Amino acid sequence: MCGIVGYIGNREASDILVEGLSKLEYRGYDSAGVAILNNNNLGLRKYKGRLQILKDNLEKQPVKGNTGIGHTRWATHGEPSDKNSHPHANTSGNIAVVHNGIIENYMEIKEKLKVNGYNCVSETDTEVIAHLIDMYYENDLVEAVQKAVKELEGAYALGVINKENPDKLIAVRKDSPLIIGIGEDENFIASDIPAVLKYTRNIFIMEDGEMAIVRKNDITLMTTFGRPVEKEVYTVNWDVEAAEKGGYDHFMLKEIFEQPKAVKDTLSPRLNKQNDIRLDDITLTKEDLDNINRVYIVACGTAYHAGLLGKNLIQKYVNVPVIAEVGSEFRYNDPFIDNKTLMIIVSQSGETADTLAALRMAKEKGARTLAVTNVVGSTISREADDVFYTWAGPEIAVASTKAYTTQLVSMALISLDMANKKGTISNSMYHDLIDELRDTPAKIDKILDTSDEIKKLAEEIYNKDHIFYIGRGIDHDVAREGSLKLKEISYIHSEAMPAGELKHGTIALIEDGTPVIALATQDKLYDKTVSNIKEVSARGAKVIALSMLKNKEIDQSADRVIYIPNIIDDLAPIVSVVPLQILAYHVATLKGADVDKPRNLAKSVTVE
Repeated sequence: MCGIVGYIGNREASDILVEGLSKLEYRGYDSAGVAILNNNNLGLRKYKGRLQILKDNLEKQPVKGNTGIGHTRWATHGEPSDKNSHPHANTSGNIAVVHNGIIENYMEIKEKLKVNGYNCVSETDTEVIAHLIDMYYENDLVEAVQKAVKELEGAYALGVINKENPDKLIAVRKDSPLIIGIGEDENFIASDIPAVLKYTRNIFIMEDGEMAIVRKNDITLMTTFGRPVEKEVYTVNWDVEAAEKGGYDHFMLKEIFEQPKAVKDTLSPRLNKQNDIRLDDITLTKEDLDNINRVYIVACGTAYHAGLLGKNLIQKYVNVPVIAEVGSEFRYNDPFIDNKTLMIIVSQSGETADTLAALRMAKEKGARTLAVTNVVGSTISREADDVFYTWAGPEIAVASTKAYTTQLVSMALISLDMANKKGTISNSMYHDLIDELRDTPAKIDKILDTSDEIKKLAEEIYNKDHIFYIGRGIDHDVAREGSLKLKEISYIHSEAMPAGELKHGTIALIEDGTPVIALATQDKLYDKTVSNIKEVSARGAKVIALSMLKNKEIDQSADRVIYIPNIIDDLAPIVSVVPLQILAYHVATLKGADVDKPRNLAKSVTVE
């Protein structure tokens, strides 16, 4: 996820662009740049690092002009660097492009461009857009952009300028947010409303498949096929802080609601038209997998809980032993590591100290290493043999939500690809699971629609001192994540335990009115879990059950029920964790806690 800004008017564009980008830096913070038109020249400035670096350089070497585009980047393709920073230009430097999103077929486009004499100098997916527009440019910028976007697969919000057309700023949207700010003798584009609020509160909200020709005194809206579009002006009545959160009260809630998109963004580039998995540049072959006799999954906190799903999937479908361990304990347990070991490292930030130390230990002992991380160019991504990126976008709230669900999806894709290569999964099961993965964004959407109902459940338990989560199999793994979310943002003591272990001690803590959140999504364990629900109910517990829609009869055993859409059992955690996130959020807000910045916690744990 990145932030883009564009300006056309009578003021100095660089001032407007830097100010707008400062309101979008929460969307991307590893590089920033601007491209500005002046007297038929295109000035380009872009630098790795925080926005301040760009600002300092523009003060030393100003770029004058009244039309420009700017970008603050959160890296997806290519590590953070000056070369990979946006804007990207064509070879002759007369066209510049900023882009938010992911171009799924950029490798195919890059090959086509190469045949036609174009060479890309960056590692990004965005640069191909500038060259593609150039290839189609015949003195009509709008037509060239329309032809180019017809070839793009994936998500994009684009801002395009051309020094032969200094009176135009072209904007295009598909599956990535984009707005047009309406001013007097000046107009704006941006990927989010905060960028323009200092200058105007009147905007057009662009829809998928729409483009705009923006001039300083005129805005022409149309589809990418050239059909005119009529649109009402939307007047913003939020304050700036609320606007940065997209109208949500907290970043955590915003990020919970971003999960359908984050999951889709993580899935789509890895699933081809034949419904097969393609894992970026991961080079694990069948021969490599046949040589592996043990897999370790090492992570901390929420990432460890994602690793537990990976353990289940790899053992079941790849037929190899898997050990999942928390990073802080791993090095001290004398692990059996050699050149027949695969270690999968999971870290949102890619900088987690304990996890990084485990990675380095594994490499010293000859293991093959594969990192799952959300941050391009992070230490773990650089040091692992292979890396799989979760395209969750920047996660601002300390409590992880969308990074976790994308980690779950990543573990599923990696597991299924390994099983398919090794021949340990049937073709029908392989494609059934892929079809189910494709449906997960829509199923998460349905759960998000029930947020208000889940808030009512939170009102029944937010004043309790102790809450217990139970489940069997991978339901227990999800229960651990649900419990962690609750305790870290609400400060209520909560525990998660295997439901079958209750009678071996913990049931002594159950008394009249004790809240118990019981997960029952696994068919083979469903009846046993219902029996455990009855055990705690008989001792006075108030049970909130979580199960699939097909299990309506569970309402006879529980006091309250949260239903999730039906899904193959092995992938249920991707969906079932979402109501637990929402519940934890509402409990915390009812208690008046600082949801985005819980006490004593940091987003990236870079010390042991």
